[in-house]
Amino acid sequence: MTACTTITSPLGELLLVGEETEEGITLTSLSMPGQKNAPSVRPDWRPDAEPFADVARQLTAYFAGELAEFTIEFTPAGTDFQRRVWNAIEEIPYGATTTYGALAEQLGLPRERIQALGAAVGANPLLLVRPCHRVIGADGTMRGYAGGVERKVQLLTREGALQPTLM
Repeated sequence: MTACTTITSPLGELLLVGEETEEGITLTSLSMPGQKNAPSVRPDWRPDAEPFADVARQLTAYFAGELAEFTIEFTPAGTDFQRRVWNAIEEIPYGATTTYGALAEQLGLPRERIQALGAAVGANPLLLVRPCHRVIGADGTMRGYAGGVERKVQLLTREGALQPTLM
């Protein structure tokens, strides 16, 4: 059984989707409005906020600046290569960034695999929880983000990895 709910955040309404396991519901997706390849609520999904109460609490604390590391159970997904990339992304500390090249080097990938690495980063179904927003271009530019580059900038500014811009 798949359950889902939405929560309000500074980035817009977040869609949380989870699968029922013996231990309860585990998160399978966290997406934002307008996100590339975001799931759409399906008629066979059960709307239910209760199983996501702890996820919502942690996200609220994160946006309030009170939480730097999530402890959310989620269902493993993706290919072996994607999981390897996603595990490396999970190790990027709050308030820090890394580059696609540095991530490739950390994983022992040749330069010609950086595009595949970028595709794996972009396929991350757990935005925020798995901090793919912390991967940037070698020149410091904000390369693509499934939730939108402007949201990537918001997240990195919130975490202190970027300085706020004055207008």
